Amino acid sequence: MINHSRKHAIPCRQWLTALPAVAALFGAAAHAQRADEYPSRAVRVVIPFSPGGPPDVIGRPLLQKLSESLHQSFVFDNRPGASGTLGTELVAKSPKDGYTLLYTTGSHNTNTLLIRKLPYDARRDFMPISQITLSYGQVMVVHPSLPAKTLPAFIALARARPGSLHFGSAGVGNITHLSGEMLMAATGIKLIHVPYKGAAIAQNDLLGGHIELMFPSLSQIGPIIRAGKVRAIALGGPIRAPLLPDVPTFAEHGHPQVDTPGWQAMWAPAGTPRERIARLSGEIVRILKTPDMRKRIEDSGLRPIGSTAEEFSAFIERDFAFFEKAIRAAKIEPQ
Repeated sequence: MINHSRKHAIPCRQWLTALPAVAALFGAAAHAQRADEYPSRAVRVVIPFSPGGPPDVIGRPLLQKLSESLHQSFVFDNRPGASGTLGTELVAKSPKDGYTLLYTTGSHNTNTLLIRKLPYDARRDFMPISQITLSYGQVMVVHPSLPAKTLPAFIALARARPGSLHFGSAGVGNITHLSGEMLMAATGIKLIHVPYKGAAIAQNDLLGGHIELMFPSLSQIGPIIRAGKVRAIALGGPIRAPLLPDVPTFAEHGHPQVDTPGWQAMWAPAGTPRERIARLSGEIVRILKTPDMRKRIEDSGLRPIGSTAEEFSAFIERDFAFFEKAIRAAKIEPQ
């Protein structure tokens, strides 16, 4: 009689012996699958400006929301310098894996038009993720010691004192700089441009009376206006801002050329996997639809957008064409 139990005993023991190897194989496959999930570790988000500027106001709470929804830390990393080009270059040359991102403003476009030798290509070296906000335009504010309380009064004062009034900006090519250039081109007045390494630093000098005026974002300067520490004169957008209903636009005063749309957005280095771009874009769109985030943005004097990568890409081309025309009209030469 054949002992069937003994006949099958050896293969069975061999199978049992192979169990650790099989388990290791499945474990490795599971680990590889987890490693492909994005994000599987902390994500650094570089902002190429000094702390305390407009992008911090919206960017930091947005990253907190992303950290909560994607279960990984999104770390804000301020890298100011050279009108935002130092931090931007850092991201352009980072690994294309979605773990180093760029959070920036409209200067991403204007720097291309105003700086001759950029160490990166703003279009070729970056992939758009999502447009976060759109502004009502930069707001022109003056130090309270200045007697002018309206735009016509300010223009008259500037004509009476040519070259004696100083406006601060967050750097050459920044929208806070272009706003002043647009006003000079539209009215024929002469102001002295004083570039700083960030909007917050320029604002401090305005509050201290070291410069007479600025063209900051409403998200940055709104609380200062309401506190009466600076005086709002005009707004560089097509409509009045809900937070400043009594402040007219430049267009209302007959100067529609002073049109200063501002925006904030997130980018990744070109070559980043598209599925990671799509995941980030989808989460940002979802977050910006939540009532608390919308309220935070609107209370800052901005409009929440939350576009797909494709929608943002189309917006960028329109924005670039607008500023190319505006800079040419203002006769601003690249440096």
